[in-house]
Amino acid sequence: MRDHTNYRQAELVNKVERGGFGVLDVMVTGVTGAGKSTTLNSIFRKEVAQVGSGVDPMTMELDSYAFCSVFRLWDTPGLGDGAAADIRHAKKLIQLLNKTYGNSSQYGWIDLALVIVDGSTRDMGTVYHLINDILLPNIQSDRILAAINQADMAMCGRHWDNGVNRPDATLEAFLREKACSVQSRIKEAAGVTVPLPVYYSAEKDYNIPALLDMIIDFVPAHRRSMCA
Repeated sequence: MRDHTNYRQAELVNKVERGGFGVLDVMVTGVTGAGKSTTLNSIFRKEVAQVGSGVDPMTMELDSYAFCSVFRLWDTPGLGDGAAADIRHAKKLIQLLNKTYGNSSQYGWIDLALVIVDGSTRDMGTVYHLINDILLPNIQSDRILAAINQADMAMCGRHWDNGVNRPDATLEAFLREKACSVQSRIKEAAGVTVPLPVYYSAEKDYNIPALLDMIIDFVPAHRRSMCA
């Protein structure tokens, strides 16, 4: 498994310093089981976030992990665990989105929200709820990104070439279509045009650089104003 923590680090530091962030904070969110914690573990090449193996989600609190001195990723509870649990988790997400930076109430703590979509299912209902009811009322729409995890299971495990640890041509074409579909479905359901989602597999450590590319390429030009 490749260590990704030095990936484009000089460029990332330069962008963050130019934007006056101090630290770029990215909230990683999504539906329970989409692989948020596994994604963090793959990026850091070690178990920084506990991964659930049973029916209960492991991420119940808000934890942050430093990618480098100017970049933090926040692991958050997933939605889809039932009405009562979702209310509790939504409250934590909203509190994090409304947390201000330092002693100032002018800038938001979270600069970007990364929504992890489960590539093994077509069900997007909870994702729409997350974007419409939690993210959009609390963070600007141009600070929302989406990515598709579990690319290896997108066709029920078929067409994944274990020999080279990547999709074959059939699955690759399916994943490209799925990325376009997720983008258009989010636009239709939430009125938000997110950048074309990247697809990857945290479990297989596949295409993680593409995920980091998307985050780094879309680092905002400035800190998030709480007045906008």
